[in-house]
Amino acid sequence: MAEKFGFIGGGNMGEAMIRGLISSGLARAEEIVVSDPLPARCDYLHEQYGIVRVDGNEAVLKEAGLVVLAIKPQNADLVLDEVRDLATPDHLLVSIMAGVTLDRIQQSLVSPVPVIRVMPNTPALVLAGAAALAPGAYANETHMARARALFESVGLAVVVEEKYMDVVTGLSGSGPAYVFVLLEALADGAVRQGLPHDQAKKLAAQTVLGAARLALDSDRHTGALKDMVTSPGGTTAAGLYALEKGGFRALVMDAVGAATARSAELGKK
Repeated sequence: MAEKFGFIGGGNMGEAMIRGLISSGLARAEEIVVSDPLPARCDYLHEQYGIVRVDGNEAVLKEAGLVVLAIKPQNADLVLDEVRDLATPDHLLVSIMAGVTLDRIQQSLVSPVPVIRVMPNTPALVLAGAAALAPGAYANETHMARARALFESVGLAVVVEEKYMDVVTGLSGSGPAYVFVLLEALADGAVRQGLPHDQAKKLAAQTVLGAARLALDSDRHTGALKDMVTSPGGTTAAGLYALEKGGFRALVMDAVGAATARSAELGKK
């Protein structure tokens, strides 16, 4: 079987991975095959990146060895039914369908196909994603290494047990939205104090970016990093007090919990 990457679904996340594969050198454009129910989307990806567009999901399975199921979970049954007879033990299926379990995918296939479930997030669009990978029953270390290389081409990739996927969804899957709300609030707070909005937005975004980089690069607990910024009786201490009084940390923790519960609920449905 040709060593090609296939994508069933060419939406934003699929495009992010295509861009990562090409920019990292993991694959050439002609080694990437894509199908999508919208022909115009395939045309766009072909024109933008030079990838191979095909008609139908069956064609992707015939052309590629590693196939990413980059579709919405509500379309899972339809797509799995289309590929159930075509997926073989020589394939590696990588599912980014939120809430669709490994067991559900594996039981829908005729053969014992290696499957890896992944929860990526939208910053993969700028090659700064965070993805969690959970291996299925037939996925070995070689399969995991191939999948990790794919997602590391668009950011960070970690391996977790599947039972934590709902938590990952509530954290890194939904987390960018929480950060965007924080960015909006930071900028609006500065605008309220008189700073022009364009400058406030840039400073807020760079502040979050820099703080995140510092947290990733440091072995210190985030509480210790917070203390580095906080002087006794200073401006940061005053701001932190306002956050604590408003229940900021509890609200963020509750947001992760609510998203986790919703992910589990959708998975059962």
